[in-house]
Amino acid sequence: MTTTNFVTLPRDSNQALGLAQFAIDFMSDTPGKRGEPSSAVYERINLFHTDACICGISAIALGTNAPMLLRREAGMYATGKDLPWAPGAHAVRGGVPIFGSTQDVQVEKAIVANSAAVREWDSNGTNFGFNPRLGHTAGEFGHNDFYPVCVAAAQLRGKDGEFALRGMVLLDEIRGRLAEVFSLKSYKIDHVVHGAIGSAATFGAMMGATAEQIESAIGMVVAHYIPFRAIRAGKQLSDSKGASAAISTEAAILSVKRSMMGFLGPRDIFRNPEAIFRLFEGPGQLFRKTESAGTGIPKHREGKEYASPFDLVLARAGDDFAVMGMHFKLGLYEHQSAGALQGLINLINKRPQLLDDQTGDCISKMVVRAYEPAFGIIGDPAKRDPKTRQSADHSMLYLVCSMLRTALELRAAGHKGAYGWKELMLTPNDFTKGAIAHPVTRSLMAKMSFEHGGADYDAKYPDGIPTSMVITDEQGEKFDSGLVMYPGGHARNHLGPDKVNLSDILAHKFKTLGAFAAKDPAPIISRLSMLEKKSVKEVADLMNFPIEMKGAYE
Repeated sequence: MTTTNFVTLPRDSNQALGLAQFAIDFMSDTPGKRGEPSSAVYERINLFHTDACICGISAIALGTNAPMLLRREAGMYATGKDLPWAPGAHAVRGGVPIFGSTQDVQVEKAIVANSAAVREWDSNGTNFGFNPRLGHTAGEFGHNDFYPVCVAAAQLRGKDGEFALRGMVLLDEIRGRLAEVFSLKSYKIDHVVHGAIGSAATFGAMMGATAEQIESAIGMVVAHYIPFRAIRAGKQLSDSKGASAAISTEAAILSVKRSMMGFLGPRDIFRNPEAIFRLFEGPGQLFRKTESAGTGIPKHREGKEYASPFDLVLARAGDDFAVMGMHFKLGLYEHQSAGALQGLINLINKRPQLLDDQTGDCISKMVVRAYEPAFGIIGDPAKRDPKTRQSADHSMLYLVCSMLRTALELRAAGHKGAYGWKELMLTPNDFTKGAIAHPVTRSLMAKMSFEHGGADYDAKYPDGIPTSMVITDEQGEKFDSGLVMYPGGHARNHLGPDKVNLSDILAHKFKTLGAFAAKDPAPIISRLSMLEKKSVKEVADLMNFPIEMKGAYE
């Protein structure tokens, strides 16, 4: 069903084919079907794209392991001008470059390298799968890791920046709406599956694939490439955590290429009884079969079929796109910790005397309370003693105490102003081996406990990030942050008392992270910003900028 601004794919329809047709229409020039995001949506997606790229470029400059390895791998797959897998796509080049390069490589290799770099710091955008207007509140996580898909497709096709940016809105719309209706984490499946489905649909549509070819690719993604949350489990996390989205997206792009060459994947995957959606949530409602014979839909009763577990509502035009409900990270931290970090900022601004002793001796105890899944994910007892960056940025204790240590150092240096997200921003320097073992951070961590706030906190998520902090000073006086719901960077931050100047903080973040890659990062930031105004030539040359390599990150 289609309205002016929204398209609904009912649960009793072939939603894989419906997604494919929606994506094709969205990327077309057909009035009434073409994607028409508002200027506010384009402004938001531009910020998320710049944010993602700056995160990735700084991770490359500091020589982080997975991005560098995948860049070397991409270099093994240099291409010429031909694109034999997509003869009808009218492509103008046979490959695309990685960040900071002019060498064209196979598209899936460039995408896996660029997406891994984007995600490495765990500092780009986040969604929480929450749409109360429709009652779609499955609460699945997700991140803006997939924009390299859209840039690559635009480069292959010789398209301009508006085409690339519209593709980004589409990809975020698909993965964001899936996150609202199906919780992958409930079944220990990694959240990147939604992004991989979005990547297959968007890349296929941008490359001129047919609806049937895109449906085939989505079917292959879901049938062949399901990653479990084992990627994110364990006492100390590994490269797999940061590269999960990139690796799943690589598989999605390969699936599109194979489908465009004629490979036939499983059809109607959302209603397939052996695929993840119905396998975990049951057969759904029974409805009378109305589709024509030969659709390939498995029959369970003569003349009748089972539905998928959800209806899917997708925005085509206007303001109400999924990206508008996604959240920015104002530094390097796991998004579940943002409420605690905001609580800390609030407390030390109200009670700066807590910072009077550089060693933190003015503080005797700290208690943070939050909701599930925050307590389970970043309160894991193993995270009390992180030894790797990937574990440190998933440790509530480490993140809070590292930010507090920065505040103590600023106070000792004579800082007289406010202590905000800009002043206390967590950067790559806070996650080196030396920083992770810093004695002041470790002593503060010994004074801190993290508790589950119970049902009252749980009920307020994923509307917000319900968190509170109580700090007890050395005289036994307690200072309570109160409940933080919408911390800085949250999409609903404007609804709460902790309002921040988001554009100002993001500009600081871009400059701070960009400085790891260039003495003057302004030209790179400008190159990556305002994408809808970029010409075909500017998009083709988007990755052509120098990155100052600093050596292996320690």
